[in-house]
Amino acid sequence: MPELDLSVDVVDLTADLVNIASESLHEADIADAVERSLSVLPHLTVRRDGHTLVAATSLGRSERVVIAGHLDTVPENGNLPARLEGDTLWGLGTCDMKGGVAVALKLAAELNAPVRDVTYVFYEAEEIAAEHNGLGRIAREHPEWLEGDFAILMEPSNAGVEAGCQGTMRVEIRTTGERSHSARSWMGSNAIHKLAPALATLDRYVAREVEIDGLVYREGLNAVGVRGGVSGNVIPDDAVLTVNFRFAPDRSENEALAHLREVFEGFDLIVTDSAPGALPGLDRPAAAAFVEAVGGQVGPKFGWTDVAKFTLLGIPAVNYGPGDPSFAHKADEHVRVAEVRSVHERLTRWLTS
Repeated sequence: MPELDLSVDVVDLTADLVNIASESLHEADIADAVERSLSVLPHLTVRRDGHTLVAATSLGRSERVVIAGHLDTVPENGNLPARLEGDTLWGLGTCDMKGGVAVALKLAAELNAPVRDVTYVFYEAEEIAAEHNGLGRIAREHPEWLEGDFAILMEPSNAGVEAGCQGTMRVEIRTTGERSHSARSWMGSNAIHKLAPALATLDRYVAREVEIDGLVYREGLNAVGVRGGVSGNVIPDDAVLTVNFRFAPDRSENEALAHLREVFEGFDLIVTDSAPGALPGLDRPAAAAFVEAVGGQVGPKFGWTDVAKFTLLGIPAVNYGPGDPSFAHKADEHVRVAEVRSVHERLTRWLTS
């Protein structure tokens, strides 16, 4: 039964978290350890739903902040246990995102009288299909647990603020034809060839750039998969092109789909996955104060993160955590010790001054 000692150094705590295996849908051990470590703290009220923990202060402050991080990782890739080499901690989840979780746990343990009330969320199943996501389930079933004026998602962001996020949508474009022997191709109709106009459209597509709250978000429309073919001597009668649209947060999901239908006029589109973007919300006082407190530099988030879930609840949110996201999910995943310490120190200062 793994245990967590929240009094240890934040880097050591990161390593301890890494060494508790927590692949998606297998978070019981780490959730139990987090629950035991938080339940003994008298200044927190701890709730649990599945393998998701919500711990909150109730000090009557004028402002409430939500700090959230996911407990799960992708499958191991020969990168356990954690190892510290010089100024770098290596191992599965160091970057995505047990470094950020360690920071949040240290804050929860150390700050019994922050100047803002804080709700800490440690949730399951972020790395797999949205139906399993613990934060999404809490947002649907217990939205009052997530009430706040501002939210920080501890996603790796090179210890810098990344505001909002892009939306994402995947669609399938299916074409049909008629099978025949490839030696007598004129007797059939090639479904793969019928994808050519859609591929040509993608090749000449110019991605839109849009400025929101002083940040420039660049959209992207790309083919990410092609399926088709029966045999090496058969003209295929079915083909599918999968397209991924990463859209700026000023578009809703309905507007994103309308755009795709315009781009691929004449083709039927089947939506297989969709998630809204998140506006940066930097005009909100809480967000502006946070950005100023942690250095004043902020950039857009290219990609989708769970900040979008907070946006749907009307809570402005940013990504802020240690680690370079380009190393997430890689065999050589790692986090710089200095970034873990920096994020911990800056958030401590913001929550106590």
